[in-house]
Amino acid sequence: MIIDGKQAAAELRVALTNEVKNLKESTGITPSLTVVLVGDDPASQVYVRNKVKQTVEVGMISNEIRLPDDTSQAALLAQLELLNNDKSVHGILVQLPLPKHIDESVVIAAINPEKDVDGFHAMNSGRLLNGEAGALVPCTPQGCIILAKKHLGYDLSGQHAVVIGRSNIVGKPVALLLLQENCTVTIAHSRTKNLREICQQADILVAAVGRPEFVKADWVKQGATVIDVGINRIVDEATGKASLVGDVDYGAVSDVCGAITPVPGGVGPMTIACLLKNTLEAAKLYG
Repeated sequence: MIIDGKQAAAELRVALTNEVKNLKESTGITPSLTVVLVGDDPASQVYVRNKVKQTVEVGMISNEIRLPDDTSQAALLAQLELLNNDKSVHGILVQLPLPKHIDESVVIAAINPEKDVDGFHAMNSGRLLNGEAGALVPCTPQGCIILAKKHLGYDLSGQHAVVIGRSNIVGKPVALLLLQENCTVTIAHSRTKNLREICQQADILVAAVGRPEFVKADWVKQGATVIDVGINRIVDEATGKASLVGDVDYGAVSDVCGAITPVPGGVGPMTIACLLKNTLEAAKLYG
């Protein structure tokens, strides 16, 4: 079975559209997202354009601030301070990566955690770790859980989940979310011994390692649910054509697993949809 991330994202956006309408009618509040883009990275421009488009489509207010590549860190922090203090702004997203002269960790820490719709601020990470209400959770991990439930149903209790990758953006938060779903969770990484054998034990396998087609068919248990977070650009040596592949050998693993997310069209579309979900949550909780 292919777990269709495009369809799941579309369904989530429909639900969000209704919730935004209800919130506006009951409270007068229209959720507002401001995206800050520094520089002219082509991929970032595409991401921002898609975020702006989908924000408007669900009935939210979308604002975009574009700053030149040579913007100083101090100037960016000053801009964030203005947004932090602007009560009409419910969500702030600084598009990554930033130019090399700007420290991303300093910028993330400067965002009001109540408006941190990326969910990267240490305050939101701590709330997630402690299972506290009010945490804004990183978007890609949220999408992973939603897609797993698309195949396995609402209750993931008792499933053994193996997460390959321990980043603060995906690996760690998705592991914490799986724990909240009452899964038994193993976090594996580049220094894990017997990685193949560990993956073979997984009922749910989340690949977030950033290596193209790293997970092979003989790593995957028959019938397992595979969530592929990877987005890797590879070039065919024979034709010179570029394509996107995940961290999983999709063709081979598809013959073994019970369900799998494709790349593209799997986790990726869910990331923006969950960003909008976080913006709505921020407006409801703190607006």
